[in-house]
Amino acid sequence: MEKTILQTNALTKQYGKIKALDNVNIELKEKHIYGFIGRNGAGKSTFMKILTGLSYQTSGEFSLMGEDSEKGLREARKSVGSMIEHPAIYPWYSVRRNVELKRQLVGNPDPKATDDVLELVDLKKSEKRRAGTLSMGMKQRLGIAMALVGNPKLLVLDEPINGLDPQNIVSLRKLLKKLNEEKDITIFISSHILNELYLLATDYIIINNGRIVDTSTHEELEEKCKKFICLKTDSVPTAVTVLDTLMDTDSYKVISDDTIRIFKNSSESEPIAKALMENGVMIKEFSFKEQSLEDYFMHITGGEQK
Repeated sequence: MEKTILQTNALTKQYGKIKALDNVNIELKEKHIYGFIGRNGAGKSTFMKILTGLSYQTSGEFSLMGEDSEKGLREARKSVGSMIEHPAIYPWYSVRRNVELKRQLVGNPDPKATDDVLELVDLKKSEKRRAGTLSMGMKQRLGIAMALVGNPKLLVLDEPINGLDPQNIVSLRKLLKKLNEEKDITIFISSHILNELYLLATDYIIINNGRIVDTSTHEELEEKCKKFICLKTDSVPTAVTVLDTLMDTDSYKVISDDTIRIFKNSSESEPIAKALMENGVMIKEFSFKEQSLEDYFMHITGGEQK
């Protein structure tokens, strides 16, 4: 049975009248890679800051490694490595000195850990360079090395792909997969580059306006992204009325004056078509098509008008 790494219960963060997080319920299982998807301001960084102890919730609670008391959470966070928003490095210190300081800060007594993580992120040859002279990709790898030097069970990365060129993105993806597969590290990563998360993650959590709007495994998201019914008709208002009686309004989206996407599988197509025709909807096209990850994200977050 898979062990639960993180469990939240109605986690809420409020700034005045604005809820940055609104009753968030998330469960992370060990050894998975979770893609945390959302627009700017959706609540991703706020959630990660609460998880890592950089901020505190207004209400709700969460457990980390099975611990939920203040003392227990402090201990559990020793098993969490993180890079929130950007690598927290000392630019005037060397690469090695940055990792050494972090090793001492997290209480890892093994000096060999510094060499191990520098080798792991391919920075051993650059260990004497000042951190401020590194390229963006190398700084991201240094940030990950610092997150890893405490031998974490959970790695939390906030937008680590931002600013990277394609070659560095591929290198980072390979590194994270290696950490997950060879060291059994659970990874919780946010990114705007949805296609990259699709190549990396085993599970996906979509947040919008502080609320979790969708959770899917890779296989479930693949199914959701691939199939939809494309309905073309000159009677869109009538068709919408019929669809409202058959399904939840989140199960379809009006694309244009004559096109509706219906997010159902083939087994449900016949009763939908029958109901439309019985109500006088003239169907010009009723076919199965695919949608991209970006299309699904826009649909689930209300990025396009229904």
